Amino acid sequence: MAVQELVEIKFRLADGSDIGPNKYASSTTVASLKDKLIAQWPKDKDNGPRTTNDVKLINAGRILENSKTLGESRLPAVEVPGGVITMHVVVRPPVNDRNNHKLKDDSLKKGGCACTIL
Repeated sequence: MAVQELVEIKFRLADGSDIGPNKYASSTTVASLKDKLIAQWPKDKDNGPRTTNDVKLINAGRILENSKTLGESRLPAVEVPGGVITMHVVVRPPVNDRNNHKLKDDSLKKGGCACTIL
């Protein structure tokens, strides 16, 4: 039986704070990693993700795909054995409903002033 390789990962949020580091098996899918991240999301942070589709994980400049495992994503080898991989987390902002968005667009068209430079 093969020994499962563990990868130590910490997640860097947009405000510079971190979640982790925690160890994950290299056979863990990116989607399940996102689920674990959402479960660990700090409660005091506003606009946290609700689903895995709200989260993008970026490692070494690449956006990781939900269907791939950490091993398939070919995470770069850590320079120092036992080192921690930092993944950047991008959260998609909540989408307003279409009617609210349309009202904002209409208000921009109706009001306002026009400046003319002569």
